[in-house]
Amino acid sequence: MIDSHTHLDSCSPDDSDLVAAAEAAGVHRMLTVGTDGASCRAALAAAEAFPQVRAAIGRHPNSATGFDDEDLAELRALAAHPACAAVGETGLDFHRDNAPAQDQHRAFRAQIELAREVDKPLVIHSRAAQEDTLATLIEHAEGVRVIMHCFSMPDRLDECLERGWWISFAGNVTYPSAGDLAAAAQRVPDDRLLVETDAPYLTAQPVRKERNQPAYVVHTARFLAERRGVAYEELEATVQRNAAALLGW
Repeated sequence: MIDSHTHLDSCSPDDSDLVAAAEAAGVHRMLTVGTDGASCRAALAAAEAFPQVRAAIGRHPNSATGFDDEDLAELRALAAHPACAAVGETGLDFHRDNAPAQDQHRAFRAQIELAREVDKPLVIHSRAAQEDTLATLIEHAEGVRVIMHCFSMPDRLDECLERGWWISFAGNVTYPSAGDLAAAAQRVPDDRLLVETDAPYLTAQPVRKERNQPAYVVHTARFLAERRGVAYEELEATVQRNAAALLGW
């Protein structure tokens, strides 16, 4: 199994224990995601240290305050690292007032262009910003491989699929209150499906009292396999195939 989105630097215990626990659970690949300069460098360091890990390099919308050409130059330099498999996470987050909307939009558009420039997938974060996120992607991201991380807009699934974007489900799809999200997960074509933890956040229902980690992606994967009416091994092969094509594994 592959965890297509985690934050190793925010998880506990340390990276070596997290990777070992993932391996023991059958999770042999993970994409650790940067959200600012420091976490991007930590992601690349983890990718250098562990063959199971690759990195995504980006500026999270909540860290977009004052985003300028110097910040973009830093991301461009980091994205050139051979262990960088994707750009992001980027997007829009209006749930919390952590960064001005204009700065979020500027950082978002810049990272769309960076993903196009380096020819790497773009990891999207969207919270309380569904309309603006989709509008920005439709206007600016034509031809860019888009991953809708922690997919949370089931009513817009068809629009995302029509544009060829990948749909990644986190542990919240397993929550009893997320029936509409689980129904959407049944409809995603095999070749557009990814599974993630978003660790240390959004722990899957069977281990919801625990702090999330990459090993726990198997709980979400088992849930998805059951809802999609396939064996776990079949879903595992599907996710591995998609990640290999998209992220270079």
